[in-house]
Amino acid sequence: MSFKAAAIQMRSGVDPVRNAADMERLVRAAAAEGAVYVQTPEMTGAIQKDRQALRAQLRDDDGDIIVATAARLARELGIHVHIGSTAIARPDGKIVNRGFLFAPDGSRICSYDKIHMFDVDLDNGESWRESAAYQPGEVARIAELPLAKFGFAICYDVRFPQLFRAEALAGAEVLTVPAAFTRQTGEAHWEILLRARAIENGAFVIAAAQAGVHEDGRETFGHSIIIDPWGKVLALAGGAGEEIIFAEIDTSLVAAARGKIPNLRNAREFGLDTVIPLKPAGGEAA
Repeated sequence: MSFKAAAIQMRSGVDPVRNAADMERLVRAAAAEGAVYVQTPEMTGAIQKDRQALRAQLRDDDGDIIVATAARLARELGIHVHIGSTAIARPDGKIVNRGFLFAPDGSRICSYDKIHMFDVDLDNGESWRESAAYQPGEVARIAELPLAKFGFAICYDVRFPQLFRAEALAGAEVLTVPAAFTRQTGEAHWEILLRARAIENGAFVIAAAQAGVHEDGRETFGHSIIIDPWGKVLALAGGAGEEIIFAEIDTSLVAAARGKIPNLRNAREFGLDTVIPLKPAGGEAA
């Protein structure tokens, strides 16, 4: 099975209505080039540091403009639309960083809530506490589509290889990592992490990213990327502003990579032993 995939790079602002319009324009452009699976980045709906302002514009799944626009586009264009994520209000008053996948008939196939919260302190003084506003997800997910079996992750999840391994062992052939990486962490780790997840699982990786200096002052790394199961970069975007990248996803390459290096099958359980040297009687350890 082979299909054309697109990753949409955005520079979302603080206004979900404007971001929805930008997303629609880019999704239509991707579909016009033949893409049947189109992925948008993390926080497609808004990049907004002001938590109060963010909460004021939040809606639930049924009221969110990004969700509604994606469903309409999937139905109209007859493609799979994957919203990398947007902020969603839960009935209990909490917020989730939630991705959505829509079928060509516009129906919602599934959603995925980001599991790992970006709580970090960086060398340049940036400090992020995603857990202060967002409720982490608790369930990993794969979706069996006519195109391929897709596994889901969002941004910081990429640093937790056990998530991707669990999805690969469950049959995932395409691992999705929509993101809004900071410039500092992106320069150091973005491509390395994503290629590692592709190689160690023998799977395609598709990662649509936010890119550039945003309306709220945040700077994201961009470089949306599509990688094959052998770790080869098939498509790579630049570091600032909107862009669409494309690649042909041939799922037979997954079986080929896993057949050559069957590490999923060869993995073994093991114990862990910690050794503490004994101090000699009456003195320090040598």
